[in-house]
Amino acid sequence: MDPYSVIIKPQLSEKTMNDIYDNNRITFVVHRSANKRVIKNAFQELYDVKVLKVNTHITPRGEKVASLQLEGEDAAEDIAVRMGVF
Repeated sequence: MDPYSVIIKPQLSEKTMNDIYDNNRITFVVHRSANKRVIKNAFQELYDVKVLKVNTHITPRGEKVASLQLEGEDAAEDIAVRMGVF
């Protein structure tokens, strides 16, 4: 699966913004059929960072959301700045 088709868009809310700063965790809406291994590999390929852990869930709206725990002190914040979230 193409990495650009796996990662759809960042999930932005007050909770996810706090996760970036406090827990070095970033959250994305991902392709519904992508599993954790595919999500991890796609994110590592696109953003060149090490992913420690992937948690996924499906929202009541039917979107699949992945929360990625990143390795490195400021990795999630750096990714958010590169994407233009801040």
